Amino acid sequence: MRLPVPRPRSLAGQLFAMQAVLIAVVVAGYALFTYVSDERQAERAAGRQAMAVARSIADAPSVHAAIATPKPSTELQPYALKVMRDADVDFVTIMNPQGIRWTHPNKKLIGKHFVGNIAKAQQGGYLTEKYKGTLGVSVRAVTPIKDADDNVIGLVSAGIKVQAISKQVRGQVSALLGVAVGALALGAIGTYVVNVRLRRHTHGMNAAELSRMHDYHEAALHAVREGLLMLDGQYRVALINDGGRELLGLEGERGVIGTSVADLGLPSPLTGALLASEPRVDEVHLTADRVLVVNTSPVSGGERRGTVVTLRDVTELQSLMGELNSERGFTQALRSQAHEAANRLHTVVSLIELGRAEEAVDFATAELELAQALTDQVVAAVSEPVLAALLLGKTAQANERGVELVVSEDSRLDDGLLPPTLPARDLVTILGNLIDNAVDAALGSVRARVTVTAYAVGSELVLRVADTGAGVDPAHADLVFQRGFSTKPSGPGGRGLGLALVRQAVQRQGGELTVTEADGGGAEFAVRLPLSTAAAVPVPGGEA
Repeated sequence: MRLPVPRPRSLAGQLFAMQAVLIAVVVAGYALFTYVSDERQAERAAGRQAMAVARSIADAPSVHAAIATPKPSTELQPYALKVMRDADVDFVTIMNPQGIRWTHPNKKLIGKHFVGNIAKAQQGGYLTEKYKGTLGVSVRAVTPIKDADDNVIGLVSAGIKVQAISKQVRGQVSALLGVAVGALALGAIGTYVVNVRLRRHTHGMNAAELSRMHDYHEAALHAVREGLLMLDGQYRVALINDGGRELLGLEGERGVIGTSVADLGLPSPLTGALLASEPRVDEVHLTADRVLVVNTSPVSGGERRGTVVTLRDVTELQSLMGELNSERGFTQALRSQAHEAANRLHTVVSLIELGRAEEAVDFATAELELAQALTDQVVAAVSEPVLAALLLGKTAQANERGVELVVSEDSRLDDGLLPPTLPARDLVTILGNLIDNAVDAALGSVRARVTVTAYAVGSELVLRVADTGAGVDPAHADLVFQRGFSTKPSGPGGRGLGLALVRQAVQRQGGELTVTEADGGGAEFAVRLPLSTAAAVPVPGGEA
């Protein structure tokens, strides 16, 4: 049979037991100290009282007169008994200079030798001592009786039994113990109330469980790649894991804990989301070099206690989505081109069936020359493969939407010009989003057209995208690059992210992004990205 192992006492229970034992030890120690101290003080007080009684008897004229009689005991015995009652002492013994008793509470002991030390009193001195005599242990005082010539003519001893002193002290200690028990009870009740609250806050866990939970908490906190940020009620950082520091660009920052969110130097939209009182769900925000999905949830328990923030890095996902959108556009363009090619093929076949072979050849040749001319134009201007493929796909996609996309004559980018430090993904993000934005702007305009210019000059790569749309209000020149800003209706996936991604990619490469009015109306976006000096190829007629 397996015996159940008792569960360790909770932390609150352990603290209650420790505090109860501590209070009991303190009270018991204080009671013992008080008992010993009171006993000593009582003995000293008894000695002073006995000395006062003895000296008052030694100075009494009636005592001096009785000593001069033939039988001193006859007068001194009643006097001594009366003083005992009045002065509240246990015995008064009057004796001759040799220590033979004239008085004693027990008449049978009168005439016998005094039990105790009287040598000092016989020499005219005074003494107080604790001594065991015929009545038991007592605190006694012995003083000489002197005549007018300062001669010792007798001795007086007054005393109080230790038993009486102890009885008095026990009464005081009993009262003290009563107070101590009351203090212990109050302390126990207070400790119990405090520990009930502690048990509620610790959920009844013991110290080992709390320590283990803390270890798990720390391990999980630093193992999670997603960012975790906890803010207190004043929106100060209470906790942040390694992922949160990395995603917010705070890896090199020390002393982040306790810092207000407003002082972290984050982008304004992200700061506003973190400071918002209402929860945020899957909001997309941009930092200097990342795209983050932010979720916030307030922690409340009758009052606002803080906010839990989770951060997910979707920079790579956003880039892949951009590439996927480009591929989807290419696919749609190819489908449309296939449809058009089928129509043209049917036309050629029909002409041949009608016996007009020469016209069929001329029609097919003209179509091939037109398609080849477009390809030759793009490749001749931009032989860099990634940008050339992007421009060909975007050209077909724009034509499907009724917008003419042309590569300007000033464009010139040779293959191998771009350095390895400039990834193709960033170029696709920059140029693809600018073209998509320009096509959207040019739709519905007269002679809808988008002009792309790409060349290298000096140590810079210059990309320009101009459209024939309505242009950008100068008041919005900075706002258009912020996430969420758009002059177009919001779609299912939201608006205002493309240009923000463009600016992020440009800043990541240390470049510059501007928007101005195009020569023929509309807007012109210009991007300048740094290149190595050796790789740059000046273009005649290009920008200096």
